[in-house]
Amino acid sequence: MITLEDCIAFSGLTEEEVLALAEHEHVPEIVATALASYLLKQRHGPDKIRIMIIEDIRAALDRGDRRHAKELFATLRHFLATHPEQRKQPPETN
Repeated sequence: MITLEDCIAFSGLTEEEVLALAEHEHVPEIVATALASYLLKQRHGPDKIRIMIIEDIRAALDRGDRRHAKELFATLRHFLATHPEQRKQPPETN
């Protein structure tokens, strides 16, 4: 049987990054692992992931949850470190 941890490992993201996608998209973690895997294979997919994490940070700050915003910022830093093509791009807005 494949576990959530297995799916996270296959997704190409860390658990924290998958959890940020799940939070942003309001989907279960297992669905977020499939989304992560899909997006990482798309031309602008990593950019979309970066934007989602940034939006999660903003949402946490807007509701006054600085602790969670700090955790998400650490997640963003790790994502940028492991996906360096995302470093120099400004965040898109909706």
